[in-house]
Amino acid sequence: MRVTGLASGMDTETMIKDMMKAQRLPLDKIIQKKQYMEWQRDDYRATNKKMFDFRNLTSDTMLRQSTYIQQTVTSSAPDDISVRNVNSTSNFTGKIYVKELAESATMQSSGRVLNSEADLKKTLKEIKPTINVPTTFNIKAIKEDGNLDTKGYDVKIDENSTMQSILDDINKNSGVTAIFDSFTGQIAITSKNSGSSQNSSNEIEFSGDFAKYFMLMDTNNVAAKKELRGTDGKNAEFTFNGLVTQRQSNTFQINGFEVSLKKASKTDITFSSAPDTDKILASVTKFVDEYNKLIESLNSEIRETKYRDFQPLSTEQKADMKEKEIELWEEKAKSGTLKNDSVISSALSQLRSALNSAVSGVVGAGRLNEIGISTSNNYMENGKLVIDETKLRKAISDNPNQVYELFAADGATDSEKGLARRLVTTLDDTRKKLIEKAGTDTAISTTFSLGRTLKGYDDQITRFEARLQMIESRYYKQFSAMESAILRANNQSSYLMNAFSSGQ
Repeated sequence: MRVTGLASGMDTETMIKDMMKAQRLPLDKIIQKKQYMEWQRDDYRATNKKMFDFRNLTSDTMLRQSTYIQQTVTSSAPDDISVRNVNSTSNFTGKIYVKELAESATMQSSGRVLNSEADLKKTLKEIKPTINVPTTFNIKAIKEDGNLDTKGYDVKIDENSTMQSILDDINKNSGVTAIFDSFTGQIAITSKNSGSSQNSSNEIEFSGDFAKYFMLMDTNNVAAKKELRGTDGKNAEFTFNGLVTQRQSNTFQINGFEVSLKKASKTDITFSSAPDTDKILASVTKFVDEYNKLIESLNSEIRETKYRDFQPLSTEQKADMKEKEIELWEEKAKSGTLKNDSVISSALSQLRSALNSAVSGVVGAGRLNEIGISTSNNYMENGKLVIDETKLRKAISDNPNQVYELFAADGATDSEKGLARRLVTTLDDTRKKLIEKAGTDTAISTTFSLGRTLKGYDDQITRFEARLQMIESRYYKQFSAMESAILRANNQSSYLMNAFSSGQ
């Protein structure tokens, strides 16, 4: 704490502060430049984020074939057969007659294994104290490919195992599902995969003394069937457009469509598919809307007014202003940070060019206007897209694959690449330039150009503040020396006056 002006009676503290204000003016200019550049960096990053979001939307919708292959399928008996499109761009029409559904093989224990559900949690020794518990037994079951798993799964057991833990292990790791029925006390086994085995006469096989003597299971489902405690696995048998065929499962794919058989047929069931125009149209419309929002935002950024008379406020300036005044001032001070930016201007030009150019080598529509999407005639909209819904809906309904190719074709040259693919390339290149200039939220300042400049400002500020401290200390020393001199003069004057007074 400094106490000044005691000898001189001058407010030296205020005088030094006023003198330091003049000394701080160059520092305030540096701080203003730094603040403005931070706003500019943040605006670049916000623009980068907008491009990133639109780029992902484009990639996730317009470049995915699944966007264009959405189809509605009608069936004359939807309770008996359901059909849905998985990955086909062509229509699917015909008729199916289902002779027999696919079934999974089953087995049941030959007698009561446990007396109640409470026994499920008892250890094997608690259930049968005299039993010599084996360490393993094996289960083989039919696989998804229709072949019996020749290796099978070894179920490991010991004296501390419970039937519940054994059943849980079987259900989790083997090719069968096992349940305990408390009414009969039996264990029921069902193969997880339906159908008839191609490499064996059995779909389920058990081996090991535990399975035989404790679980009371037969060696396989065929042997169990002979004893009326098992069934064979069966393939689905059906006629598809005149072709008599089979499938291991009741759900399978034909030509990119998934067919699910639910009942055996009494007659032929007809079905047909058509593009789901509404869903495809919604995806294309969303893409166009988001594109228009992006270019509107980019155009507003490079055309935003720059108010050169409104510089960032210093701490002292803010102290003398009301909150609303600060808000209005900074609104103008932040305006125009990206005005006439060459990177964004170039991106806008490339985006418009990419969409207005033809795609060569595709079958069907080669330009946007051929499917009902055109550039607005209003020059004030700066290249926004306009949709003729009737024309676009017809293009999708007639051939959704031509819309897919127009946007997503992956040709060897730029002219053969789809429109959306070109947009993604332009956006990726632009974002790379923006990151080189303004970095990302997690980037180290020395890795991008604005960050390096900001670091330079920080260094200047640090040096200038150190210099100001030295100047302020010098001012205080000078005023302190003046105070000391005045104090000595006052003391001498007082001494002389006292001396003259004593002499009289």
